[in-house]
Amino acid sequence: MAGAVRGRVAYVNARLLDPASGLDAPGGLLVDGEHIADLGPGLFKAGKFGAGLPDDVEVVDCGGHCLAPGLVDMRVQLREPGEEQKETIQSGSRAAAAGGVTAMVCLPNTEPAIDGVAVLEFVARRAREVKLVKIFAYGAITNGMAGEEITEMGLLAEAGAVAFTDGVRAVESAVVMRRALAYANAFDKLVIQHPEEPRLAEEGVMNEGEIATRLGLAGIPGAAEAIIVERDLRLVALTGGRYHAAHLSTADALQTIRAARDQGHRVSCDTAPPYFALNETAVGDYRTFAKVSPPLRAEEDRRAVVEALKDGTIAAIASDHAPQDQDSKRVPFTQAEFGMVGLETLLPLALELYHNSHLGLLDLLAKMTCNPADLLGLPVGRMAKGAAADLVLFDLDRGWQIEEPKLHSKSKNSPFDGRPVQGRVLLTVVDGRAVYRDQD
Repeated sequence: MAGAVRGRVAYVNARLLDPASGLDAPGGLLVDGEHIADLGPGLFKAGKFGAGLPDDVEVVDCGGHCLAPGLVDMRVQLREPGEEQKETIQSGSRAAAAGGVTAMVCLPNTEPAIDGVAVLEFVARRAREVKLVKIFAYGAITNGMAGEEITEMGLLAEAGAVAFTDGVRAVESAVVMRRALAYANAFDKLVIQHPEEPRLAEEGVMNEGEIATRLGLAGIPGAAEAIIVERDLRLVALTGGRYHAAHLSTADALQTIRAARDQGHRVSCDTAPPYFALNETAVGDYRTFAKVSPPLRAEEDRRAVVEALKDGTIAAIASDHAPQDQDSKRVPFTQAEFGMVGLETLLPLALELYHNSHLGLLDLLAKMTCNPADLLGLPVGRMAKGAAADLVLFDLDRGWQIEEPKLHSKSKNSPFDGRPVQGRVLLTVVDGRAVYRDQD
């Protein structure tokens, strides 16, 4: 639920977590209007809530739970305009708020695509009307995301596009990608690639391997991902551009990114929960909700993703939210659309990396707050004096079960339905407004 902007709100008895500054300590935080006025271990320390508690302030007792910057999700499909039967900016914003996501960046694969200023402004206007979470948008690399003609990147950047991508389509032409990297570099903008060689992947519906063979399904080889990443990194060396590989899922592609980073190139990558929390066995007997792009990979690739998260090769974790309606999923596996919803399950699934001792809590949260914000140059993802009061309060240890009917997304296509998880969002705050409160 949403609440009006309050005057001053004191969050007391909290475990303050700010990955950008390394803060992890019990303490308090004071919000004044839309911004953080003060925070720290000593704030409100004396007495029940503190002798220094300001007058006429609303007090929120955090009960010792974690208070962190709101999550920044850098890969979301909102489907509006064009496919509102699957998701809208309003329903997607409600799902984001329920998941502790206070800022998200939507892909340009709407209908029409975000390849011009008019559609970009439409998304911004709708976000202002809905007024729940902050919504940023990518501009398309090519007109209509057809992979042929470069968009007017300068105009799109001036109108607010935070980076450029052709969404769920790879830029197949090396010439076009080279031009995109050079052009975007003039505006210091990131170029984000969906790394999948189209010809190798076009007939495939799941990971190539023994399971695909047993099910009689055409496979997508892991090489399809690595080939595009390797080619693009050659183009990065030619242009000096900034390059980001989205939702990496294979050991080979991750090793290529790791080597390029070691050589000093301006490259980065992200992944999404299905690639560290599931493997190809989740497809089971043609389970279409486990049909995602890139496909769920072999167990050795899943482990490689976890290792890349641990060593810092993977800078960010995104939800890769791709809502599909029943008509798109409850069909034979070969006909089903790719994608899964992920906004509401991003935090608890990511917290499995902490609970399983793969990552420290601050390192994990950095990949969903300050790291994606820094990659895209967004003024979010930090808990500091003067910063926007975008916050998430969550119970780190509370166990619950993901239940498809309870998801706020308009579509319910999640392969994690029924999965027990640990970590629950209690409160989400955007610019000082409470936009979600847990009712369970």
